[in-house]
Amino acid sequence: MKIELDGPRLTSEIEALAAISDAEAPAVTRIVFSSADLRARSWLKARCEEAGLAVRQDPIGNTFVRWTGSDPMLPAVGTGSHIDAIPNAGKYDGVVGVLGGLEAIRALQRGGFRPRHSIELLMFTSEEPTRFGIGCIGSRMLSGTLSADAARQFKDSEGASLDEVRERADLGGELEAVKLTRDYYKAFVELHIEQGPVLERERIPMGVVTSIAAPASLIISIEGSGGHAGGVLMPARHDALCAAAELILAIENAALTSGAIDTVATVGICEVFPGAVNSIPSRVRFSADIRDTDLERRDRAMQKMESAGKVIAKKRQVRIGTELVNADAPALCAPQVVEALSESCRRHNLNFLPMVSRAYHDSLFMSRIAPTAMLFIPCRNGYSHRPDEYASPEDIVRGTLVLAETLAALSQ
Repeated sequence: MKIELDGPRLTSEIEALAAISDAEAPAVTRIVFSSADLRARSWLKARCEEAGLAVRQDPIGNTFVRWTGSDPMLPAVGTGSHIDAIPNAGKYDGVVGVLGGLEAIRALQRGGFRPRHSIELLMFTSEEPTRFGIGCIGSRMLSGTLSADAARQFKDSEGASLDEVRERADLGGELEAVKLTRDYYKAFVELHIEQGPVLERERIPMGVVTSIAAPASLIISIEGSGGHAGGVLMPARHDALCAAAELILAIENAALTSGAIDTVATVGICEVFPGAVNSIPSRVRFSADIRDTDLERRDRAMQKMESAGKVIAKKRQVRIGTELVNADAPALCAPQVVEALSESCRRHNLNFLPMVSRAYHDSLFMSRIAPTAMLFIPCRNGYSHRPDEYASPEDIVRGTLVLAETLAALSQ
C-alpha cells in the first residue's frame, strides 16, 4: 500500500484552525470552553464528518473520531492530541497531533487500506492548565487518574466550577462516565512537536519517545511580617520575599544536585503582598514545578526542598506552607508501540532518535490504560508556547507519514 498525504491541505487546515483564536495573528489563544475553543471544536467536527468518520463527545468534552474497523468489537488503535492553547501561544502545539492524525486516517482511506481494529482520533479536553490550574484534565479523567468528585472541585479564575463551565458549553452527562476501560485501546500514539531544540540541532527528522517525564506541582505560601521600608531596621525584619528568594534558590539547587540531567525545577509564578515599593513584603505565594523521568529521584529533590524550607522558616522566623497540586508518576513508553514507530521510520529511510519527553502530554495519562508512545518532529529553535513556534510543512508531512504507517501496522 502506498500512502500519499495531502500536504497542502494539511498546511491549510493548520492555518485555518490558527485563525480561530482570541488573539491577533500570529499568536493563538484558545482557552478551554471559551468561545474560540468551542468554534474550533465545531470546525474540527465538520472536517472529521467530511471524511465519513463517526464523531462523539464525552461529558468532559473529549472528542472521539472513529474509523470503524472490519472487527469493531476489537480494541481500537488511538491517536490524537489537543487543540486548546495557552494565551499568546503558537499554532502547532497539540494541533499537529490532531490534524496530522486526521490526515493520516484520510491518507489510509485514499490508499484503500481497511483496518481490522478501528482507528480512533482523540482530541483531549484541557491539556493546558490555563483555566483550571491543572493540565490534561480530559486524559486524567479518561485514565481514572482524576476522579469525577475531584474534578467537580475545580474552579476557574472567575469562580465558575467545571460543571458550570461545561454546562454552558452544552456538555451533558455525568463525569463518572468519562473513564475508559483498560481494554478500550489496543495502543495509543501521539504525534507532537518536540518543544525542544535537540532534533533540529542534531539534524534528525524524527524522535521516537521512550519515556515521559512527569511533574510535581506545588503552591508555596510564606507569611512574614510587613512594615514601613524605612521604619523597621534590618535585624528586626521577617521579610517574606527574602525568605521566598532563599527557598527558590534552594529549589533550583535541589534539581542541580540530583545527580541527573533529567531533574528540572521551575518557579514560574510569584505573587507579593502588598506589592508597594516602600513596604516590607508580608506575604508571598509562588508556584514550583519539579519534574523528572525517575519518580524516586524527583521525590528526593522535593524532600530537599522541604528540608530547606524548614531551615529558612526557622532562620527568618516566617511561616511556610505547601499545597501539593499534583504529583504524577513518569511513564515508560510501550516497547511494542516504540518498535512500530521505529519500524515505520526505517521503512521510509528516516533517521530517528530515541528520546525522553521532558514536557508532559496527554500520552502520560493514556499510558496508564493503554500501550502508548509518542513521535516528535523538530520545531525551530525549540520554541513553543509562543507566537513564533514553528514546524515546517515538510517535517509535519514526514511525521504524519510515519504516524499513518504506524496506525496501519497496529490496526492489522
